[in-house]
Amino acid sequence: MPAAKQDASSEPLEPSATAEPRADRRVAYKRLAAERAVELVTPGMVVGLGGGTTALVALELLAQRLRDGRLHDVLGVPCAEVVADEARQLGIPLTSLEQHPVLDVTIDGADEVDPELRLIKGGGGALLREKIVAQASRREVIVVDASKLSPRLGTRHTLPVEVAAFGWTAQRAFLEGLGARVELRREQDGRPFHTDQGNLLLDCAFGPIERPDELASLLAGRAGVVEHGLFVGLATDLIVGGPNGVDHRSRAVGSRGG
Repeated sequence: MPAAKQDASSEPLEPSATAEPRADRRVAYKRLAAERAVELVTPGMVVGLGGGTTALVALELLAQRLRDGRLHDVLGVPCAEVVADEARQLGIPLTSLEQHPVLDVTIDGADEVDPELRLIKGGGGALLREKIVAQASRREVIVVDASKLSPRLGTRHTLPVEVAAFGWTAQRAFLEGLGARVELRREQDGRPFHTDQGNLLLDCAFGPIERPDELASLLAGRAGVVEHGLFVGLATDLIVGGPNGVDHRSRAVGSRGG
């Protein structure tokens, strides 16, 4: 994967070693990142609508620009049913990948980001649709606050793995054999969580992942693993809101990973 390039005005993005900022500051940082991302949307675009708290702020800002006329003729492709519901309530016109198989830009969040713009996603449970939309996008813009930066994936977040319900315990044993501590994701009432596709999610605590690319390939080759939350080579832009404002990294778009 090509090395990430930074805006000339940006300082190097380093994971914070200090305690996480207060909740109100994180909200402000998320808004900073979302505002920068929405500036990349121009009239006539078809936009992938991602999930997560920062991406939902971008959704609200996108709707505001459509209402006040700064944007027009913009269509959205949501990455999850909950995002589709929110977009409808905000008045954003929706379409589908069937109608528009190539998207101009997607704005999405992430649970963890490493210095190579590799991601862990899936905390909200929409990783399969999010990856399909990311792979269909000319530009995949990830918006986060600075707390999501990490020196190595798996340091701060478990890796979600979406599996078929049939034989799911075999997938748990496979993942444990790779060194993960595995938990079946559940609803608040204790029932197993099901994705929009009706699959189960296994949250895998690997600890810091030495070779995310190799792990992604291992998981992709396993029958019963529908998708995994490692997004490698997909992010073209990373926009980070933090105490010093906004940092925007981008990379040349080459081969798209998984």
